[in-house]
Amino acid sequence: MKYTKMERNWVMYDVGNSALVLLNTSVVPIYFNAINTGAHPAELVTAWANAQTIASLVVALLMPILGSLADYAGNKIKFFTGFFLTGLVLCLAQAIPMSATIFLMVYVLCAIGLNSSMTFYDAMLTDVTTDDRMDAVSSSGYAWGYVGSTVPFILCIALIFGGPSILGLDTLTCTRLTFIITGLWWLAFTVPLLRTYKQRYGKERDADGGVLANIAKTFTGLLSTMRSISRDRVLLVFMIAFFFYIDGVHTVISMATSYGSSLGIDSTQLVLALLVTQFVAFPSAIAYGRLSGRFGTLRMILIAVAAYVGIVLFAAFFLKSAVEFWILAILVGMFQGGVQALSRSYFGKLIPKERANEYYGFFDIFGRYASVMGTLLVSVVTSLTQNPSLGVLSIGILLVVGLVMLVKLSRMQAARA
Repeated sequence: MKYTKMERNWVMYDVGNSALVLLNTSVVPIYFNAINTGAHPAELVTAWANAQTIASLVVALLMPILGSLADYAGNKIKFFTGFFLTGLVLCLAQAIPMSATIFLMVYVLCAIGLNSSMTFYDAMLTDVTTDDRMDAVSSSGYAWGYVGSTVPFILCIALIFGGPSILGLDTLTCTRLTFIITGLWWLAFTVPLLRTYKQRYGKERDADGGVLANIAKTFTGLLSTMRSISRDRVLLVFMIAFFFYIDGVHTVISMATSYGSSLGIDSTQLVLALLVTQFVAFPSAIAYGRLSGRFGTLRMILIAVAAYVGIVLFAAFFLKSAVEFWILAILVGMFQGGVQALSRSYFGKLIPKERANEYYGFFDIFGRYASVMGTLLVSVVTSLTQNPSLGVLSIGILLVVGLVMLVKLSRMQAARA
């Protein structure tokens, strides 16, 4: 598939931000565990889950309102840039030596900047491409993000493991330098999008009422959007399904390294296995984009969610050693990018383009609150049972509910056909 310049630069942002996502899901939990000395494994899992919960909750609360404001012509790039720069500065700030508590606070703020920028980025999809190319472009973003993120990640891993002997620096210092490498990579692959992006769809400002009138119009618009979603049964059922199933996807991604570490799996094995995930995810995401054209977007999402149910069961009952973690990493790579990319593009096809940010704000509410619920569920179950495996198993309940709702949606569409 040949990309337009706008599509290519949009895809490049996924290459940039995915480097930080990969670092956050692999190296950062291990680094946090290393500086949080003396803590019980269950306490480490709980603290990390709570951090993910707080970051997701803040983004979920902010995005519908800010997203609606961003839908005004010319605003989308401003909000995107502001949150990107916030995340970038805090990413670099994590290289400063600090206590475990302060580090976790900085991490949460960085995650808010990163995830908020990605919400505006998702909404840009309706501006940079057309409906018939949306599945392929969205899948390409995730695919190239996976494989592209491995370049700075390999440099970071080489620094962590080779730095002490070659440079004479201790491992913690080398780990801190990875935040600088990753931040610079993120910046380099964001600049093209900042320079070329043009907002095609947007709401017109109220020229007579000024800023306050436009803000008031924003809240009125949010209520109107909520009513529109509630009246559109297909969109409503999909968003409910998404609320549940994306919880499993996000929670497995964010908790995998912390969970593996709590089982005593060597950190080197954890990091290398997650690196393999990225390489597996690249062709898998591309394949999902192409298969959706043949079998349908919704059917491919259904397959991925069913696979995630099996992944959670495998993690809870069979994951005990590095070998099983490698198997888990490969399985996640096969379905992770596909379900995320097709969910993003399927939603984009259902919504009005001129209110994309507003709708994606609600899309983000459903996605982020699901993440809050998932990580909180893992935290509570693990704390009560002192058994991380049971915490992971609890995610399966939410995935099954999402799967049931997707089946219902599939039957609704079949009945309309």
